[in-house]
Amino acid sequence: MERCRFLVKGRVQGVGFRAHCQRLALAEGLCGWAINCPDGSVEILLTGDAAAIARTRALIIAGPPLSRVDEIVELNTNDDEDPLDFQTG
Repeated sequence: MERCRFLVKGRVQGVGFRAHCQRLALAEGLCGWAINCPDGSVEILLTGDAAAIARTRALIIAGPPLSRVDEIVELNTNDDEDPLDFQTG
């Protein structure tokens, strides 16, 4: 199982960004989460097939219509990060 964890900065809160992430991830059979951070960014974890993660990550970065992605920050993942579904918080 592959993991990809990253932070998305820009106009990504209050525009349906987390729901967009969840829809895309579930369509590809991925697990993980998308959470709002206090600084206005969204942190995302995707787990599953590497090709599905790459496709989903690219679509997430494109964002929903009202969002604007200014920066992507790659984060380290932990071996114990294996969620069973996709949550938003």
